[in-house]
Amino acid sequence: MERIIYWTEDVWIVSAERVRDYFLNQGMEERIITCSDSIATVALAARALGCEPSRIAKTLAFDAGDRVLLVVAAGDVRVDNRKFKEQFAIKPRMLARDETETRTGHPAGGVCPFAVSAGASVYLDVSLQRFATVFPACGSSSSAIELSLPELQQHARSAGWVDVCKPG
Repeated sequence: MERIIYWTEDVWIVSAERVRDYFLNQGMEERIITCSDSIATVALAARALGCEPSRIAKTLAFDAGDRVLLVVAAGDVRVDNRKFKEQFAIKPRMLARDETETRTGHPAGGVCPFAVSAGASVYLDVSLQRFATVFPACGSSSSAIELSLPELQQHARSAGWVDVCKPG
């Protein structure tokens, strides 16, 4: 089995391999899409994957004190501060770039809802419910996977659905 990793930094390799190993154990490794160029932004990912930007399932990482909240949302929305505070009882504060890998298990630009660190909880935003399938990242800025919503909920080990976003 050939493994293709285009990033040479150890962090990218470890994160992507952990996600790949997770999907290998699920019998789904062949569904991972690896691109030769970065797909770290919604626009880049949509172009490379041939889908509308809204179907890119971006994972946003928020500091919640001793834990991390990961919110997976459609590519065309942004967090609504009021809704977020009502849902989680804290003001939304994204993780700093230098703490992202340590606290989520994935580097900034490759944060995904799979194989996350202990203390990270994954929530799915209702903005994703418009689609039969979406494309979340797979631990690097060059990999993604197409999943149905039930598959995303299962493999992200989602703590549930939330409504914390608004049109972008």
